[in-house]
Amino acid sequence: MTDAVVVGGLLITLLRHTDRVGLACQAQLVNVIAPIRTEPGGPAWRQTIFHPFALTARHARGRVLDLRTEGALIDTPADGPVSQVWPVATWDEESGDLAIFLINRSLRAATAVALDLSRFGDLALVEHLVITDSGPDAVNSMAEPDRVVPRPGASRLDSRELSIEAPALSWHCLRLHRS
Repeated sequence: MTDAVVVGGLLITLLRHTDRVGLACQAQLVNVIAPIRTEPGGPAWRQTIFHPFALTARHARGRVLDLRTEGALIDTPADGPVSQVWPVATWDEESGDLAIFLINRSLRAATAVALDLSRFGDLALVEHLVITDSGPDAVNSMAEPDRVVPRPGASRLDSRELSIEAPALSWHCLRLHRS
C-alpha cells in the first residue's frame, strides 16, 4: 500500500515539474520493482504501484495546474514539515476534462480536502477512485491479486466546491467534466 502512495506522489511531483521534466521512464515492466508480477508458468497480477501509474497516464491531459492546499503538516526527519495533502490537476480546455490527483501522506490521520473549482464553470463529477488499505504493508499477491486496487472514493461537488474525504495513506484520482 505504501508503495502505491509513494509512486502516486512521485507522479504528482513529476507533473508539478513539467516545466523542467520532459521525459520520465518506468525502469522495469515485470517482477522485482515492476508494476506487474508473475510466476514461471503461473498467473500474472498487478502490483499496487500499477494503478496510480496507469490512471495518471490515462487521465493526465492538457495543462498542469499546481494546486495549493492549506492544512496539516507532517514532520519528516529528512525534509522537516511537509504538507499532509499533496495534489496536482490537469485541465484539458478542448475536451473540458479536469483530472485531480492527490495523496494523503499521513500514516494515521484522515483529512477533508476542499477545492474551489469555480473558475472552471459548471463541472460534473465523473469518477473518484481511491487506493487505500487498513495495512500500510498490504500487497497484491498471487493469492490476493486484488487486495489493493482502486475503489470508489468519497467526494461531492456542491456549488463548484469539491469536497474530498482522504483516508490516511491514500492516493486519489478524481475526474470531472465541464457540463
